[in-house]
Amino acid sequence: MSPSLSPTSSVDVILIGAGIMSATLGTMLKELQPDLTIAIFERLDLVAAESSDAWNNAGTGHSAFCELNYTPQRPDGSVDISKAVKIAEQFEQSKQFWSFFVEKGVLPEPHEFIQQVPHMSFVWGSNNVDFLQKRFDALIKSPLFAGMQYSEDRQQLADWMPLVMEGRDPQTPVAATYMPIGTDVNFGALTRTLFERLQEMPGVSFHLNHEVEKLKQKPDGTWRIRVRDRAADTSRKVYGKFVFIGAGGGSLPLLEKSDIPEGHGFGGFPVSGQWLKCTNPDVIAQHGAKVYGKAAVGSPPMSVPHLDTRQINGRKELLFGPYAGFTTKFLKKGSYLDLLKSIRAGNVRPMLIAGAKNLPLTRYLIQQVRQSPQDRLNALRDYLPTARAEDWELEVAGQRVQVIKKDAKEGGVLEFGTEVVAAADGSIAALLGASPGASTAVSIMLGLVQRCFPEQAATPEWQAKFKAMIPSFGQELASNPALCEELRAKTSEVLELEAVAQ
Repeated sequence: MSPSLSPTSSVDVILIGAGIMSATLGTMLKELQPDLTIAIFERLDLVAAESSDAWNNAGTGHSAFCELNYTPQRPDGSVDISKAVKIAEQFEQSKQFWSFFVEKGVLPEPHEFIQQVPHMSFVWGSNNVDFLQKRFDALIKSPLFAGMQYSEDRQQLADWMPLVMEGRDPQTPVAATYMPIGTDVNFGALTRTLFERLQEMPGVSFHLNHEVEKLKQKPDGTWRIRVRDRAADTSRKVYGKFVFIGAGGGSLPLLEKSDIPEGHGFGGFPVSGQWLKCTNPDVIAQHGAKVYGKAAVGSPPMSVPHLDTRQINGRKELLFGPYAGFTTKFLKKGSYLDLLKSIRAGNVRPMLIAGAKNLPLTRYLIQQVRQSPQDRLNALRDYLPTARAEDWELEVAGQRVQVIKKDAKEGGVLEFGTEVVAAADGSIAALLGASPGASTAVSIMLGLVQRCFPEQAATPEWQAKFKAMIPSFGQELASNPALCEELRAKTSEVLELEAVAQ
């Protein structure tokens, strides 16, 4: 049971937001220094109710096995795999971290949060087939992608994904890559378990239905936050030496309230999402993979279409989407005034410039908002030609806020990844952005700890603990095939997954 806070309390660490990022950071910090005191605040009355919830994200263990937007094609026709290699490496760190805590008994049976589901990229049309072949040829040279298969053979593709090939035009060129060690991760279940364990640790207080309203740094470098108990409608002050803002779409407004120079000029562009959820058990049973395609021109990465096998609350599910939309909310359970309230003198220009330079995105979102049920069904039939409208229902997915930031050359740029914004003194940090966020949470938080706790992170004690939690710490698996194979085999065994065949 979490200890209660007095009207004025002081702790070492304040975590704002009860999602996968705060859960990962809190767990990591308590392992590094068990005597740290931590206060966690979440504005909702549930843990992992926004982006970390299983229904609000793709659940893909984002390892770049199937996500074509991580491997852009250069003007000369070659494929740039640098981002894919980086993300694959980061996901391996996540698996190592989870394995460490499974072995410690902190995390439950692995199947409760991670399942093996093959990852596939699927394309049609001669140009796209040519691109996928080049992508495969480039990726297969890296040990991180050992075991990936490529095929243009329609019978092979039918074996891998029968529903996708059934009823497809036999004259259209098609191709796919197949990675057997892909995963489906229930980040909601993982987050809830990590917080359950954190609450049992000494020095940790956990507060749902508490909203942070103000943040101010004192002359001694500590932070004073004012937090309101939404149920009791009372407020209190809490003091902390370090503050992490991991509130998803709510991070930007809180970063602005902190008024740190590093946070000036940031803006946010909210994008909503919807899924088509299959309701026919016979259809669900016939598909067993995550099949990703190419995103439409001008669309955000979170809108890459995929036909997606999931395991949620012990049940196999089948989703297609997401369909993008626009709303002024920064959170699924936020306010329609969120976007307006985020506008400041320092970010108006970057937001206007970024908007002007991303008109294709604006047109894409308008088209998505105007989609009819038949339009959505037609998009599904690109991946599942025999789909019937009566087998699918529309579900609201999560809300994402894409980062807009100042740029010396461009004036303002729209970023589609995640970004950590930290004060120069390391006393406060905020996480902004979206995909591939949850899958790379361990890597992101590892970098944050080294950046915000530089003296402690450099000590032999913390270095040894980093290495224990993440055995590849300080090394690159992409350039060390033997270590990659060894650690992947180990995490596969602990997490009850299959290791790739060499």
